Amino acid sequence: MTTAAPVRRAATREAYGPTLVKLADAGVDLVALDADLAASTGGNKLGRAHPDRWYTVGAAEANLIGMAAGLAAAGKVVYAASFAVFLPGHCFDQIRVSIAQPQLNVKLIASHGGVSVGEDGASAQAVEDLALMTSLANMRVVVPADVVEMEQALTAAAYSDGPIYIRMGRPKIPVIYDESHEFRIGQAHLARPGGDVTVVACGLLVGAALEAADALAAEGVSVRVLNMATIKPLDAAALAAAAAETGAIVTAEEHSVIGGLGGAVARWLALNAPVPMEQVGVQDRYGESGTWTQLLERHGLTAQGVTEAVRRVLARKA
Repeated sequence: MTTAAPVRRAATREAYGPTLVKLADAGVDLVALDADLAASTGGNKLGRAHPDRWYTVGAAEANLIGMAAGLAAAGKVVYAASFAVFLPGHCFDQIRVSIAQPQLNVKLIASHGGVSVGEDGASAQAVEDLALMTSLANMRVVVPADVVEMEQALTAAAYSDGPIYIRMGRPKIPVIYDESHEFRIGQAHLARPGGDVTVVACGLLVGAALEAADALAAEGVSVRVLNMATIKPLDAAALAAAAAETGAIVTAEEHSVIGGLGGAVARWLALNAPVPMEQVGVQDRYGESGTWTQLLERHGLTAQGVTEAVRRVLARKA
């Protein structure tokens, strides 16, 4: 009798501090700022390794953005971190005017995104942050699928000039990729080939999409899974191929169905390649208190939720 190897689990936020330390050790002229949450974001790891490169501003997110803008204008590569409900929630105007409009080299790192924050409840669960950030001209928006992709996204941001928003998560989720994975800003990754329908997912819903694809394969349904980690700019070539070759699209994200990945994909399809589409996401409502697994179930952000959406879109395709 054999047993399956245990699935490695890690929170995407676990990559933040160690990656900053690696980048600083490699000679990147970076500084990082935190707004009173460094133990949760992991930014304090840089503070211990390179105290001259790390600043905490207290619970003052607007000040965080102002300082980040000033440091970037002085030539630094700047990482500014907080929770997604606070960044952009408390400082959208400062981000718009001080970071996005002048296209400064600031990497906005938002931890604890989505309902998987869990027991902290609705006030702590950002389900509209991606909609806010994708609305800003000059802003790139990234939601990595696992801790490996998160490290690569944080690293890619250091070597790509201009503002970018990267969303991290709190729970320990399955690690999908190994070190052979190559993340590129603006490029989707074909996580699984398929010809009947495409699931376009980001964040922890990539794992759910792959699980759903396995279950549907047993029913004879061939599901393509696209990890669309970069929501802005979208990988138009990957979407065009998916629409032409599978003829049906499902989006899956830990975010409101209004804005975010689903909204971006729907707009692109409507303008360029109309095909039947369904969305898996939070249905125009706020979160609530519960364990993160309970909340994912509650909002249908699961493999079963993706499976049901695939069945609906295939019925429309027929």
